[in-house]
Amino acid sequence: MTDPRLVALSEVLLDDIHTPIEACVLEHGELNVIVRPDELLEAATRLRDAYGFEELIDLCGIDYSEFGIDEWTVEEAPNTGFSRAVEARHAARFSFDEPPPPKRHDGPRFAVAYQLLSLSRNQRLRMKVYCPDDDNPRLPSVVDIWNAANWFEREAFDLFGILFEGHPDLRRILTDYGFVGHPLRKDFPLIGHVEMRYDPEQGRVVYEPVSIEPRVNVPKVVRHDNRYADLPAAEGDDA
Repeated sequence: MTDPRLVALSEVLLDDIHTPIEACVLEHGELNVIVRPDELLEAATRLRDAYGFEELIDLCGIDYSEFGIDEWTVEEAPNTGFSRAVEARHAARFSFDEPPPPKRHDGPRFAVAYQLLSLSRNQRLRMKVYCPDDDNPRLPSVVDIWNAANWFEREAFDLFGILFEGHPDLRRILTDYGFVGHPLRKDFPLIGHVEMRYDPEQGRVVYEPVSIEPRVNVPKVVRHDNRYADLPAAEGDDA
């Protein structure tokens, strides 16, 4: 059940001409506020100062290129086991000799979600902003509004490749300095691009192309108990 206070808050935000809100969506008991990229800083400042959302709990990137596509969808499962096929052309399973398939989602590919908390009102809100450019996703940094965004934006840059203009020190935070690509993008290969090993002759760690081929592991469980065995009818049994 949706909190009536969130319903009231969504109506107030939509009616507030000083808060540039594109849309308010109430789903699963949560309030999602959609903001245009060029109005991000204005909306964020207004939410902090006028509505008490003084704390940024988290910030995360989103890649919609495979949104709504489930490679494990199956309608029926046999009694004698469990086996499901996957889509061979899933973006993360492409061959290194072939380009990844194009995105299959209408609209911008990348977005950033800001999880906000109002301690004074005891309310939560999610602000979502879509990056206008799929090839070069970038948004203004909100570090000057919420200082906690510093490391969160570095994480989104590291894992999704989203640039935050105005960030004081935008560099990788989870992967190595020589890491290639952004591992949470949907088109990032599951086996990665390079592998590392220690070279005793050079006395250091070296990076090399991966030496294994991309493959899909399909889980399968075979049951051998009598519930699934075709037992012969007992002698004298009319069944």
